[in-house]
Amino acid sequence: MNRKIKILNSLLVKPAGPDCNLDCTYCFYHKHGLFPDTQNHRMTEEIQEEMIRQAMGQSAGKISFAWQGGEPTLTGLPFFQRSVELQQRYGQGGQCANGLQTNGVLIDDKWSRFLRQYNFLVGLSLDGPEHVHDRYRRTKSGNGTWSKIADNAKRMLDQGVAVNAVTVVNDYSAEYPEEIYAFHKSLGLNYMQFIPCLEADADHPGKAAPFSVSAEQYGRFLCRMFDFWMADFRDGLPTTFIRFFDAVFYRYAGMSPPDCTLLEECGDYVVVEHNGDVYACDFFVEPRWRLGNMMRSSLTDMLNSPRQREFGKRKTILPDLCKSCRWTALCRGGCMKDRMRIPTDQHVNAFCGAFKMFFEHADERFRKLAEDWKINNTRPDIKF
Repeated sequence: MNRKIKILNSLLVKPAGPDCNLDCTYCFYHKHGLFPDTQNHRMTEEIQEEMIRQAMGQSAGKISFAWQGGEPTLTGLPFFQRSVELQQRYGQGGQCANGLQTNGVLIDDKWSRFLRQYNFLVGLSLDGPEHVHDRYRRTKSGNGTWSKIADNAKRMLDQGVAVNAVTVVNDYSAEYPEEIYAFHKSLGLNYMQFIPCLEADADHPGKAAPFSVSAEQYGRFLCRMFDFWMADFRDGLPTTFIRFFDAVFYRYAGMSPPDCTLLEECGDYVVVEHNGDVYACDFFVEPRWRLGNMMRSSLTDMLNSPRQREFGKRKTILPDLCKSCRWTALCRGGCMKDRMRIPTDQHVNAFCGAFKMFFEHADERFRKLAEDWKINNTRPDIKF
């Protein structure tokens, strides 16, 4: 049986492992137990160079690095300056993109100039106005972080850095979609990503933590955001960009979406931890889905390993309820973490109700957008 070989085109890198300078209530990346031998987790220069050498050499000329955490800026600006130098050294004329997911606390003018100079796309963790953001995003001493992060958002935008707002939709923020949308726009953050919060309750196994967003809340939130997004169209084109809506539009337009949660199968990228360990997915950095270590195995081999194929294929096994649902062709069962983290009736995605509510609300307008796009555009790489 001939299997299609996956090309390495994306890495998610944790250069500071799970270490962070904040203590957000809803954080899912409490992975310190995986690395009991060290208190501070930092990628060494040896691992950094080997990772970039492999990535640039195995990527068929195009690769993106998503630097995440924990908080990746804890490694310091010199680490990222060296990363760019190594990318240039081993690049062989290929294309290389960098994205930085950060809480923004350490961003200063030096960071901003660097990020602008090398065209980093920054995903800034910002949940909205002060009362929403500071509800759960606090320092280890319990202080709010909104003021500093909002100021640093303005700093980056003023210096021409490309910044997206990455917002966690939790039990509290879900009730303020209009405030969140208006706030992001007021700062100039016209590119937005909304991530539904779903974590297990440590004290009540099998139940969602109290800060998690319910399916009904999330569904209402998506519907309201969709209305705001549509209201801001000008001449048939969006003036704000919401990642989930953009990805869903790809489905309506007959294209493969740029969001793994809407794909038929998982496993198109791998996660590299600070010590070189490689995992199947950001949400499954756990022993079962450890693929190996890149100091002993190649990244491409691990991307195409039996374990990674097994991980990816799990998404294709849909519950019976999904097989008869009119929306399955759009959502593809959603993200695996939301199908596995909290038990649900008939083993469906915990946000199944939210997706149904949203697609019922948005379907007709998405169809019209896709029809107009197909008439007005001949290039499939243009979204609208």
